[in-house]
Amino acid sequence: MAEQRDYYEVLGVPRDADAKAIKGAFRKLALQYHPDRNKAPDAEDKFKQIAEAYAVLSDPDKRARYDSRGFAGVADFSAEDLFGGIDFGDIFGDMDFGFDLGGGIFDRLFRHGRPRGPVPGQDLEVRLTVPLQRVYEGGEETVRFSRQVSCSACGGSGAAKGTEPRQCASCGGSGRKVTTREEQKAQGSIRFQQVSVCPDCHGQGVFIDHPCPACHGQGRIDKTESLKVTIPRGIDEGTALRIAGHGMPAEQAGAPPGDLYVLVSSSPDPRFERLGADLWRSETLEVADAVLGTKLKVPTLSGDIEVSVPAGAQPEEVLRLRGKGLPRFGEQGFGDLKLRLLVHIPENPSNEERALYQQLRELGQQDGSRKRGSK
Repeated sequence: MAEQRDYYEVLGVPRDADAKAIKGAFRKLALQYHPDRNKAPDAEDKFKQIAEAYAVLSDPDKRARYDSRGFAGVADFSAEDLFGGIDFGDIFGDMDFGFDLGGGIFDRLFRHGRPRGPVPGQDLEVRLTVPLQRVYEGGEETVRFSRQVSCSACGGSGAAKGTEPRQCASCGGSGRKVTTREEQKAQGSIRFQQVSVCPDCHGQGVFIDHPCPACHGQGRIDKTESLKVTIPRGIDEGTALRIAGHGMPAEQAGAPPGDLYVLVSSSPDPRFERLGADLWRSETLEVADAVLGTKLKVPTLSGDIEVSVPAGAQPEEVLRLRGKGLPRFGEQGFGDLKLRLLVHIPENPSNEERALYQQLRELGQQDGSRKRGSK
């Protein structure tokens, strides 16, 4: 962990905060600093602080120990002790961000240095662009991606059915060659060991005399897959949704595959520009409508609405339609729809229009003279 900070300060809650306030603060901050969503260099450290603070303050016994003895009161808790009893599904609903202790983000962040099982395969990333309406409503989208999977014909061995790979005699199947030499020094002999890739099997450890015809001896085949993923309402741009077990296969037999991370973004919508949970739209008014006021039919993601433009509207003025934007991801409520008003100035007015504008100019000059004369 980075420098320890008071747990109440980390969550931004007073020392007498109730369980609901602590839970709400954790939910908001955890979604903000989750390392799969926030790529800032310090996001991981902040997330670890936030998670640890919640684990202590959400448990009455741990909180009492912390209140009475500070960090020393909770120093003997392991990751399992801290997080094992927390129902993250209750806190985050159906948003899968790896908030599970076994193999999820807590396993990655809080179990460094502990004995681990077989090394899993590499993670995959795929980008998914969804319509703005899907971001508004939430729901399922299909993601298609290609990855390598173990060849079913040979079970991943690379050898044809009925045959087995032949172990390399030079390296004993390790794929490595170890060279040892000794040098005599004044203080005694020193032994040096150099480990290099076996030159005979090129690091494979085996020879395949009869390659599998399906995978040509590789033990893997390329496969295109389709999966349905659930898009949470209001999902932020670039959020990574984790799908466990759909990454690359592991190098080691019996080890689990990696995970698939779906990076979600919204497709351009000709009606709106998205800024977080807020939507922006430009509406162009004629000069007369800007002066006298008017009503506009404006599209929203929940249907068209009528908006009143007040008399005397100015160019670049913004009308704020509260709650007509996107759901706030991980929070309650909606963003706003903001209408930027533009005024259309005729480029080639007709003779009749020019005459009317001339009358307006003269009226304005007369009005200005009267105001100056009254001073």
